[in-house]
Amino acid sequence: MTSPLDDYNRKRNFDRTAEPPGTAAPRDDGAAGGCDGRLRFAVQHHLASRDHYDLRLEWNGTLLSWAVPKGPSYNPRDKRLAVRVEDHPLDYRTFEGTIPQGEYGGGTVMLWDEGWWEPLVDVEQGLREGDLKFALHGHRLKGAWVLVHMKPKKGERDVNWLLIKEKDDYVRADAGIDGFETSVRTGRTMDEIARGEDEAFAANPFDHVDVELAKLVSSTPPGDNWLFEVKYDGYRIVAYVEGGRARLVTRNGNDYTRHFPAIARSLEDWAAGRAMVLDGELVVTDEAGKTDFQALQNFLRDPSGKHPAYVAFDLLAFEGDDLRDRPLAERKELLESLMSDAPDNLRYSVHVRGNGADSFRAACKQHLEGVVGKRADSPYRGVRNGDWIKLKCGNEREFVVGGYTQSAKRVRGISSLLLGQYEDGRLAYVGRVGSGLSEATSRELLAAFEGLERPDAPFADAPKPRPGERVVWLDPQTIVQVKFAEWTEDGLLRHPSYQGIRTDKDPRDVQREPASEPDEQTPDRLERPMNSDNEKNGELRIDGVRITNPGKLLFEDPPITKEDVVRYYASMADRMLPYASGRILSIVRCPRGADSACFFKKHPGPSTPGVRTVDIPTSSGDEEPYFYVEDAVGLVSEAQMDTLEFHLWGSRVDTLEQPDMMVFDLDPDKGLGLEQVRRGVRDLKGILDELGLKSFLKTSGGKGYHVVLPFQPAASWDAFHDFARRTAQVMAEKWPDRYTSNVRLAKRTGKVFIDWMRNGRGATSIAPYSLRARSGARVSMPLSWEELDEAAPDAFTMHDALARIEGDDPWDGYFDVDQALE
Repeated sequence: MTSPLDDYNRKRNFDRTAEPPGTAAPRDDGAAGGCDGRLRFAVQHHLASRDHYDLRLEWNGTLLSWAVPKGPSYNPRDKRLAVRVEDHPLDYRTFEGTIPQGEYGGGTVMLWDEGWWEPLVDVEQGLREGDLKFALHGHRLKGAWVLVHMKPKKGERDVNWLLIKEKDDYVRADAGIDGFETSVRTGRTMDEIARGEDEAFAANPFDHVDVELAKLVSSTPPGDNWLFEVKYDGYRIVAYVEGGRARLVTRNGNDYTRHFPAIARSLEDWAAGRAMVLDGELVVTDEAGKTDFQALQNFLRDPSGKHPAYVAFDLLAFEGDDLRDRPLAERKELLESLMSDAPDNLRYSVHVRGNGADSFRAACKQHLEGVVGKRADSPYRGVRNGDWIKLKCGNEREFVVGGYTQSAKRVRGISSLLLGQYEDGRLAYVGRVGSGLSEATSRELLAAFEGLERPDAPFADAPKPRPGERVVWLDPQTIVQVKFAEWTEDGLLRHPSYQGIRTDKDPRDVQREPASEPDEQTPDRLERPMNSDNEKNGELRIDGVRITNPGKLLFEDPPITKEDVVRYYASMADRMLPYASGRILSIVRCPRGADSACFFKKHPGPSTPGVRTVDIPTSSGDEEPYFYVEDAVGLVSEAQMDTLEFHLWGSRVDTLEQPDMMVFDLDPDKGLGLEQVRRGVRDLKGILDELGLKSFLKTSGGKGYHVVLPFQPAASWDAFHDFARRTAQVMAEKWPDRYTSNVRLAKRTGKVFIDWMRNGRGATSIAPYSLRARSGARVSMPLSWEELDEAAPDAFTMHDALARIEGDDPWDGYFDVDQALE
């Protein structure tokens, strides 16, 4: 099988030359661009039998190459001959050195320019038609150019093209390339390269640094000697760039370069051989521009997702000079000027001088993480001394895992993580988190916990195991990030939700961070916005969400206000989220109350706290945006938007095409008695029992009951849907006078319809504990099987549901069921 690099390999003896061998397989950075999506180019000054310049453009996994004898020119009148030569491998883009005499192209090669190029026409068509227009974004060559093919004269090879500068802002009267006599990557001249001298660029004055840490405070300091920046939610990374290579190091010394190769390459290209040390945050942003830590976690698992960016906020060294003793404002001024031409995935962290209170309010209004304040005249000391401070809009922290729980019925997977933070040298227990722990997450965590098991608890105040659970104690080596509503009076987490593992910090650095008391002279004390109830100037906040028009009546009989609904979902979060979090939602909103027109909504609107969006392929092959929640903030945010009902997909986002929740809705025809519906529930349970399948019961909040089956996410939607249909058909065939599986209304007369259609891709069912947008504010309430004869389908009001959560969970053991659809 031929390869576009066959000619290149045939002309070279790789036992003699240091040039990289060509391979037919495209590299990991893609056939038409690096993993940051950009096409690279290089110009190499090549002093061989004849002095010339080689232009190389990345395309389809190789470098298209032309030899330009006189070099490029910025003058459009100069039509430079460009001889098309064999394609070169991608690795040749950074080659610099000496090719031995006697070898093809023997002589000295300097990397004269590099950067990225942008096709201005269809490349394949341009090559075929001999008119390839493109823009160069290099250190020395910029602007638009064109390669024009020349028809060969008789007896000539068909390889001659002309390289011509297009007319734009970069045009010059001269060639514009004189004076550039050193490598853009190593700083060496041709003679120095030929002599094999070391790279000429400066080295960084240090290769390790302790990062500056911010102190958590509750108010902003006055005065203009403070610079305020957005607080980013990602990985703190110190970038060491030296000798044309970049190294990405976390605050606890882990090298993350291999995890983010596109960022490293962008730093290398942009630095152009300059040595520097940067401090910043590696982040992924959502559609609204907010940093999304979970999206960053997802990228580490699957690099085909959203690409990260590196936000630089400090310059610690430049061209061999240690800048840490210089004032921050001076360091940032130099950094900003350097980053004026940085690529899109390298960003400068802008700041505001003074006005900290306004900056904080603006950040919280936009649902950002918060702000970081830094003394403008402060040196960089690598400690937490108060020169840097942070104010957080929400409660999201790192915690150390000291153990995990499993159900006694199934010693597999994880029910919850037991969390702690260090205080006075001891690991203090702060609570447990179970929300957000999917099957995939459990597998990832169990892999991280291998070898960490221990016989005793690492906590100074270890919690007692709950009835029916097994606790596995761990050496406190694993850090996780958790979002939560607030701290309880007992110092425990309220409504926690797991976000991801952190490997960029040392567990001993995870300390309790009580907000310091504000300076008495500070006039603008800001209340933390994540309190469950925060009334100031008439403003109500629940779980950090600002509640507008809390007195609006959403149910008339009994009278229930918007505030009542929001508080219901905040209180019900711990019971509801294990079933509802991480599932695509369709919701029912009633802006004028349940007795007026409501509407069904399945696509996301404007960005809302705690509500995440995801693009999902449709049957047509296109993608559409959907949304889901993961924590109490998401439920409360939806309730703030007058959402009364939550309907769920049968699969979770991280296993979207493998459903795990099957729902049968027993819907009686008009006039049927309640006993006939209850008999249908028992008959369905009997069939499922015969199949060895465990099922659970809940009210619909309307006319019927729902029978729910948990499965391991393994089967396809088609298999899932077909099994539900066949089960309903068995019911109808076994008792044809009682039940029907036919969706047509005419076939339901005098029967109970076994609705199996909620189990297809895109279909939804009402969430456990969700309100219904009907008079009386009824609830879809989980029941024990013993309660079937005691509770009608519409028996539970919102107030009844709130009273029930103080008792036992009727669905205890739901997540212990280990059954798969064969």
